[in-house]
Amino acid sequence: MVKVRKGHFENKKKISQILEDAVNESDDEKEICRSALGVDIGTSKTVFAKNGNGNGGKDYFSQRNAFIEVEYSKFTEKILQQNDICHYRLKDSIVVYGDGAEIFANTLNKETRRPLKNGLLNANEVNAVEIIKGILDDLVPDPEEKNAPLCFSIPAAPKKAESDIIYHEAIIKRLLDDKGFQSKSINEGMAVVFSELEKENFTGFGISAGGGMCNVCLSFLSIPHISFSINKGGDYIDEAVSSVTREVSTRVRAIKENKLNLLNTPENEIEDALHIYYDDLIRELVMTMKKSIEETSRIPKLSSPLPIVLSGGTAKPKGFKERFEKFLNQVEFPVEISEIRMARDPLNATANGALIAAMYQG
Repeated sequence: MVKVRKGHFENKKKISQILEDAVNESDDEKEICRSALGVDIGTSKTVFAKNGNGNGGKDYFSQRNAFIEVEYSKFTEKILQQNDICHYRLKDSIVVYGDGAEIFANTLNKETRRPLKNGLLNANEVNAVEIIKGILDDLVPDPEEKNAPLCFSIPAAPKKAESDIIYHEAIIKRLLDDKGFQSKSINEGMAVVFSELEKENFTGFGISAGGGMCNVCLSFLSIPHISFSINKGGDYIDEAVSSVTREVSTRVRAIKENKLNLLNTPENEIEDALHIYYDDLIRELVMTMKKSIEETSRIPKLSSPLPIVLSGGTAKPKGFKERFEKFLNQVEFPVEISEIRMARDPLNATANGALIAAMYQG
């Protein structure tokens, strides 16, 4: 059983103080770039992060990575233009993408399609690259100066798909570099570490539970030691629940995102199925973490227990943290855990971490 206890790092200068020292250097010596940008390119959403205008905060903007084709008509095209809904014409169809695609899908009782699948460009969608390019062009502004730093998230290489991530990363980098950025990728779980574990000297587990997969990174003093992903995420839950309840996955997703509470007893067939498949996902995530740690020889000697931070849209429903802790306590976990907590802003944690990485990108 996992014993969750508090721990701390003694006799070490906080990395946060090191970063603060860098900010306080003279203008010629500063290592920080406040015009840097961060982008989280997830299966279900793309989130763009930038520093606020002098208020010390961050600003976030997002678009759904979804599209739907509707029959072309001049009237439909005009309505889309008047309402600033992202679209383009494709022969006798109009491809509606981004947030507007979800609205159309719910209205027409149809399923949206995804340019990404399991965290990577969807090989089954011939227009995947064009749609992602459109989303990035609409969401990410042109750089303030040429070769401005930008970090974008990529998943850990899924098993049996190592070569696919090379293609995915190269395409995304090309699209962003063509806009004038000097772009660099960051592991999705590591981005969560940068976002949430500053006080712990960027040491611990960062977990991003997204639409297509769950990404995990174990970091020590900002250095990633273990990174992996499982090909189960929110889409897996939506599709599985849809299959057994005969409800379209778009509606299932709306219930999951707006009503689901994993602490409550299910009140209907859909909620019951959501609980079952959430348990299945969390169980596999915990067991894969355990196995990955046991199989590695790269774990340094630990003087303190490690925190776990949960983020991402799939982790957002109430009760996810408690379910995760329940399953973790049912196994002999290889390392001691100090706490399990939710990210301060679960939907934007990866984008925020990518922004932090870009600000100090050398």
